[in-house]
Amino acid sequence: MNKIFLILISLSIALVASDIPTRTGTFPQKEMKAQNKEIARLVAKEISSTLPQTIDKLTTLASVKNKDTTLIYTFEINTGAKSDEAIKKEDRTRMKQAVTAGICQSSKKFLEAGIDTSYVYVNAKTKVRLFQFDITQKDCISNLN
Repeated sequence: MNKIFLILISLSIALVASDIPTRTGTFPQKEMKAQNKEIARLVAKEISSTLPQTIDKLTTLASVKNKDTTLIYTFEINTGAKSDEAIKKEDRTRMKQAVTAGICQSSKKFLEAGIDTSYVYVNAKTKVRLFQFDITQKDCISNLN
């Protein structure tokens, strides 16, 4: 993943986190969930203000939204002459491994807090959904074993 993109996400997270009032002690589960929803909403809003963002010569981050406590990143892929079916068949496993490893490293604190990540990849021309990778803290733990 592009280093500039990772820096952008880190800065966005830091900016959003600094605006959220915190308190010490243990939060009740209901308050934690509400706080995590608000964090996800604010992060999505902050990152969205910089989009679209070119990741590499084939990939563009088109949108970031939140659904409850999940951040949903939608990427558009320029597939060239390759068919959607060929992309799905040939690239899914490799992409899932790379995305999971990247998310587990770059979003560790979010995942530990219960804010999950979903990466959706669509064909830039046809808008056909190619992949969706939903990553939780559990996925990162299982990758260590």
